[in-house]
Formats: sequence, C-alpha cells, structure tokens
Amino acid sequence: MPSPVNRHAPARVRFTRDELLAAADRLLPDVIAPGLDVLLCGINPGLWSAASGHHFARPGNRFWPALHRSGFTPRQLRPDEQHLLPGWGLGITNLAARATARADELTREELTAGGALLRAKVAEYAPRWLAVLGVTAFRVAFGTQAAKVGPQDSDALLPTRLWILPNPSGLNAHYQLPALAAEFAHLREAAGR
Repeated sequence: MPSPVNRHAPARVRFTRDELLAAADRLLPDVIAPGLDVLLCGINPGLWSAASGHHFARPGNRFWPALHRSGFTPRQLRPDEQHLLPGWGLGITNLAARATARADELTREELTAGGALLRAKVAEYAPRWLAVLGVTAFRVAFGTQAAKVGPQDSDALLPTRLWILPNPSGLNAHYQLPALAAEFAHLREAAGR
C-alpha cells in the first residue's frame, strides 16, 4: 500500500536520487475545502512533490508562477505555502494519486479510475470550477477526444463548470510561462475573480 507523505515537511531545495526514488507511489493529500471558486487538478504528483509533501514542488514547474502571474494569488507562493490556497478560494487535487517520475508512467486504467474519483470529489466539495491541468490526461480520464484547452461544454459535472488548462510541467514545451499564465488568467476572469 502506498504511504502518505509528511504534509509538514519543510520545503527542500534538493533531494538525493534515493530520496526521490523512495517517494515513488506515495500519496499526496489534497488541498481542498467545500465551495471553492476553483479546484485545480493536476495529473499526478511527481516524485519531487511526493518527497516534499507539496503539490507542484519540482523546481522548473511553472504552476506557482503561472498562478501568480494570472492574478489568482497576490504574490508567488512557494509549494510549502499551498495551505494558503483555500483562503483565496482555490484548491489542488490530482487525477491519479500515485506519485511517479513522469505522468506517462500512469496506466489508462489509473486515469479512468481517477476520473471517476474526481467526479465524486467534485460532487462532494462542489467547487464552482474544476480546472484540469493537462488535456491529454483529461481525454483519457473522461473518455473524450473532444476536449481542448479552455472552457468545456460538458454538463457531466454540473453545477461545477469545467475548464482545461495546459500542463504546467517544464516538459510541456508547447506553452512557455507567459502563454501558460495567460491561459490561467482566462480561467480567473471566467470565474469572476
């Protein structure tokens, strides 16, 4: 059974290879509360995030800079400040809970099961918007090829509205930080924030 991470571990600048490998399959708790404006949904935690206990913690991941540059947060947060997000009406979850070195290590079955769990989470917590960060993973998890970056015409999660954002990983060369922040800003504007 995967082990949970220590949510209170201080931010680390570096991890050894062994520390990162030991983080494989760890579970990273959600940052979530009822009635959020936007629940941001990553694909799955990376090893750096699992080792640190903080979402989007790998240096080079553009999530935190894009969140700030888009106007969602008044300053750029560090990953170890993720607990502040609900105070701004934001939360973080993942499609698949298992930590891996790369998202492509996840199976189709894990993503499909994650889509079902995400639907249940959305029904329980009722965020106004669900923003999935990664169009390809969303297509697999929700069994649709029609999804594209931006707002979706789906009523599958009503009353929660659905938005797809680009994956903020440094491996996603299609979106540099300014373009990524602009996509986040479109969601922020649609959410009336």
